[in-house]
Amino acid sequence: MASAPTQETFSNFQQYLTKDQDIREEIRVSVREIEQTAREILTALQGVHQPAGCKDTVSICKRSREMFANIRRQYNELAAKLPAEQYYRFHDHWRFANQRCVFLAAFLVYLESDKLITREEAAELLGVKERREDGFHIDLDDFLMGLLQLANELSRLAVNSVTAGDYSRPTKIANFVAELDAGFRLLNLKNDALRKRFDGLKYDVKKIEEVVYDVTIRGLNPPPAQKPEAQAEEQ
Repeated sequence: MASAPTQETFSNFQQYLTKDQDIREEIRVSVREIEQTAREILTALQGVHQPAGCKDTVSICKRSREMFANIRRQYNELAAKLPAEQYYRFHDHWRFANQRCVFLAAFLVYLESDKLITREEAAELLGVKERREDGFHIDLDDFLMGLLQLANELSRLAVNSVTAGDYSRPTKIANFVAELDAGFRLLNLKNDALRKRFDGLKYDVKKIEEVVYDVTIRGLNPPPAQKPEAQAEEQ
């Protein structure tokens, strides 16, 4: 028969486990809400793959950006449930949600400006901190995974842009993804999942290059006309 001190010890263990399970369940609820909103934003952004959407990118981006207000609120609620200094203890619960949200933020910023989102811009759009020491933040590996998801999405957009009659966009995408690929090659990636996903980037690059090549040999995307001054210099 267990002694009183032993019973007290294991009773304390059970209280700890129960509290831990309660925290995890609360976190799961918040993460599910974030994932649902992320699906709604993705559905909105997917409109750019449609012929009409290719010509209506501005309104699609405007509507999608407004939806990020819910993401910011939901991340704020999630951060409030997290015990201090225990981000990485529960990180697996929101790892993939963070990656998806970074991808969505990066896709939105690219569609708006043809530029690569910064970590600071992503943190601001999601309503989280940029640096680990400041609180709930986007882990660097999760940020990089989100960027790699963006490259895959842009390879699809390159194809659908041609279908919609936008023959100049694939070249812009090709230049952007090539720069992204060059940037990743500067990194010494230790994370196995991140390294594996990066290895897939070369297929995205190849797919986009094939689209650009096909458009070019068909004469659908002629080189930009020279400025009058340049023509005069050649003469």
